[in-house]
Amino acid sequence: MVKAASELEAQALRLPRRARARLAQRLISSLDSQADASVDKLWFQEAEHRLRELQSGKVVAIPAEKVIRKARAALQ
Repeated sequence: MVKAASELEAQALRLPRRARARLAQRLISSLDSQADASVDKLWFQEAEHRLRELQSGKVVAIPAEKVIRKARAALQ
């Protein structure tokens, strides 16, 4: 069983980024039997929308360090 899981993991890691993201989302959703499928679908669509905006240059990412520094300053 462990060997089969390792082989499956290796295959999954060779998938394209979008396929890996979709697989990860489905696997995580399967762990929570209480999860509302429509909410999960909406969150996934939002994540894809934000990724497209980043890739197109419509929005610019802010480094996490800068966001954390700004948040800490606001809390002081």
